[in-house]
Amino acid sequence: MKNSTHIASHLLRSRIGKLCVAIIGTSPSEMIEKATEVLKDSNFLEFRLDYLAKPAAALPSLKHFLSSKTAATAIATCRRKENGGRFDGSKTAELEILLKAAEAGFHLVDIELETIEALPQESLSELRAAGAAVIVSYHDFHATKGLDAIYQRMLPFAPDYMKIVPTARTLSDNLTLMKFLERVEDESNSSVVGICMGDPGIISRVLGLRAGSAFTFASASQGEETAPGQIAARTLIETYRIDQVDAATKIYGVAGNPIASSLSPLMMNTAFRRETVNAVYLGLQTSKVEDLFRLAHEVPIQGMSITMPLKQEVLPLLERTDALSAKIGAVNTVLRAQDGKFYGFNTDVAGVVSPLERRLSLRGARVLVLGAGGAARAAVFGCCDKGAEVFILNRTPETAQKLAKQSGAKTIKREAVAKSQFEVIINATPVGMSAAAKSGAAAKATPASPLEEHEINARFVFDLVYNPIETPLLKMARQKGIGVITGVEMFVQQGARQFEIWTGKPAPEEEMLRVVLHMLRQNAEPSAPANPVAATSSVVSNQAAAAERPKSEPKSEAKAPAKQSPPAPARKAAPAKPVRSKPVVKEQPKSKSKARSR
Repeated sequence: MKNSTHIASHLLRSRIGKLCVAIIGTSPSEMIEKATEVLKDSNFLEFRLDYLAKPAAALPSLKHFLSSKTAATAIATCRRKENGGRFDGSKTAELEILLKAAEAGFHLVDIELETIEALPQESLSELRAAGAAVIVSYHDFHATKGLDAIYQRMLPFAPDYMKIVPTARTLSDNLTLMKFLERVEDESNSSVVGICMGDPGIISRVLGLRAGSAFTFASASQGEETAPGQIAARTLIETYRIDQVDAATKIYGVAGNPIASSLSPLMMNTAFRRETVNAVYLGLQTSKVEDLFRLAHEVPIQGMSITMPLKQEVLPLLERTDALSAKIGAVNTVLRAQDGKFYGFNTDVAGVVSPLERRLSLRGARVLVLGAGGAARAAVFGCCDKGAEVFILNRTPETAQKLAKQSGAKTIKREAVAKSQFEVIINATPVGMSAAAKSGAAAKATPASPLEEHEINARFVFDLVYNPIETPLLKMARQKGIGVITGVEMFVQQGARQFEIWTGKPAPEEEMLRVVLHMLRQNAEPSAPANPVAATSSVVSNQAAAAERPKSEPKSEAKAPAKQSPPAPARKAAPAKPVRSKPVVKEQPKSKSKARSR
């Protein structure tokens, strides 16, 4: 039996994929329905039996399903509540269900380390004798620590797979996990699965495979996650192209907090795919620049989009910035140059000024900017640079006064706004952002609009918030017959300039705009399915088809960044007036870029 089990285990490794999709449901029929749909994308499934009221009673139906789907490889899991699952039975009861699952045709069974340690020594052999390979799992829902000690606890059981899943509290925790995976990859005959739970651990679900994880897990759809930070299967397959990530893949990401609802990964990964760039763009959730740069140096990350609250905090950790970023005092784009050092740029200015200049001349225009953070600084400096008369309204007057002094703008009191007339009002605060895009204190009750209806007196209102497309501020402006500019325009413009800085290629702006608008509209529909991933799938599938069509030049006047010498240090740079920030760091030769492209 031992020899045949070894052969079966060997064959099993040849048929499982890199992505296992977790299937949940309250009945076997519901699970089977979801599994049938998932099999269109992945043949590797995990059935979470602990989600069923009577797991054992469901096994005959699941046995019939598996016997009819011979291409599928299935894991049976019945995790107890104390280990993060939903099964409230004893350890012995957990073992009994897994034994019956093995007899029902499940190819693997997943049993928790704490369970197998408490059971008789022959328990694991019984599972194998029933016909299944064994995964021994460990989950830490609090931290990432002691991974080597957990590994040593698992070794005596010689399972077919060891699954070690800690929780990332920082981005650096992902490094701890990935270094562990690299260290043990060749030490044991057992394959190791390693994933960090939590939003900061999302990157481990993509990059863990590159570090040596045998496979990773995904939910069947958004809203059906079985662990914190789990990503929907189609998002991993189509947006992140997880099956194509390899050692040559360049890593990029959006850094800040919150970023869980950011559409930057969808937009940028679409652009990479469209332009056949071997790169992946990830969410990097952190509020600490030191944590971010430790990860960026060691992964290594080739470029980053910087969002709140890091646009100003990131400056001291950069080698240099371009003159525009030095003047503004905020960076939203970071490039890792050939020398391995990080350089900063600001494409927010182009994102604000370009949509405005399509509609009016800014010279002499009266512009009201709401806010004084990173995005507001870009709006203020960009409009002042074009000759506009800029007024700043901020909840903290001292911050507004400091920005006004630096930029040559003016401050204005709230009571004076309703009595004033402007050509443009720009909202550069998070007020109006959808609840799903907020977190922490920002998720608490906040005003729906930064201004009241009687205070909106302008030709145009430009809301830099892009989710939702139609913010309460823009709705009020429309009702008054005022022209509106959505934050989507700014979002896509600044992202397109980032793409050009990183790749040296013209950005596929039309495609970037299309996928962002499509997703936002899908999310805004009252009758939209509970699974927004279906929308993501549709967007990316259409985009994949579009990639087969002949490419056309984007309508934007932006050109691919010219190759230039490294920038002068930010503090010594002379003030400059260009709106569109072009990289001043020598880019990699295109021949190398093509060598890494698909």
